[in-house]
Amino acid sequence: MTNHKLPITNQNITLRVEGLKKYFPVRRGFFQRTAGWIKAVDGIDLDIEPGKTLALVGESGCGKSTVAKVILRLIEPDEGKLIYKGNDIVNLSHKKMKHLRKEMQIVFQDPFGSLNPRMTVGQTIEEGLRGMDLSKRERRDRRDELLEMVGISAISSDRYPHEFSGGQRQRVGVARALSVSPSLIICDEPVSALDVSIQAQIINLLKDLQDRLGLSYLFISHDLNVVGYLSDKVAVMYLGHIMEYANTEELFETPLHPYTLALLSAVPVAEPDKRLELKSLSGDVPSPLDPPPGCKFQGRCPQVEERCREEEIGFARVSEDHLVRCWKVGGR
Repeated sequence: MTNHKLPITNQNITLRVEGLKKYFPVRRGFFQRTAGWIKAVDGIDLDIEPGKTLALVGESGCGKSTVAKVILRLIEPDEGKLIYKGNDIVNLSHKKMKHLRKEMQIVFQDPFGSLNPRMTVGQTIEEGLRGMDLSKRERRDRRDELLEMVGISAISSDRYPHEFSGGQRQRVGVARALSVSPSLIICDEPVSALDVSIQAQIINLLKDLQDRLGLSYLFISHDLNVVGYLSDKVAVMYLGHIMEYANTEELFETPLHPYTLALLSAVPVAEPDKRLELKSLSGDVPSPLDPPPGCKFQGRCPQVEERCREEEIGFARVSEDHLVRCWKVGGR
């Protein structure tokens, strides 16, 4: 099967992204005329199921964080659909979108810059509770419950962010996201700024909260080692495009796209005989301002052929939930 779109394999989804595009203008000259467009996100499809985690992985600059911002409508998409629980939210008014954001929250990468230094952590969490029909005492009780839920003592609610470690601040960020009882949380590189030992603690916390509350996650990361512990499915992104999409176990066992193989070959494994041969990628990532024709990975691919340079390829379906955008796959 060859297609440019990701087939819907499950109708019961929390969020479905269809044909999403986001281009940014490049302006030059005295009059700041548009000289071109940076194709940050160029027609991607994703789906996130209830209580599951979809990981979006790729190198820095591939468009992952732009996807997160567009889903939350912090920036507007140029094309595509964002279907949340059966309703396309692309054209929702700002007022309705503001209300809907209570169901879709984000945990940011930087635990140091994402909290207001002038507010105590208790005030930060209570801010999300003010729109609810709760008394002052009920807000305090809920605040304390959320802090305890993420592993921070409620007596710390009067402390300021600078009094906490990076891992503790990220826990506060998670508590803030939970304060409005969301069903979907976007985790944008939530552990990349933390020490490895602390990363494991935050990943375990996110998994425990998902099991307890039935949360759906979009987990954005450049580190497949982290992704393997938390995600149910993985979408591999390169230069604004999804190159491979599969269940996590299948992706790690039988990666098929040359880019995925290169990423996975750098992941440490407990059994050295099972480690993939290290794949070194030559060349630089092309500019999203002027992406190459054909396959976007052609300039760095060790298996490149002439047709890769000329024809853009859709997905080949390897199994029910495994799709690959490569001419080498599916006998094509």
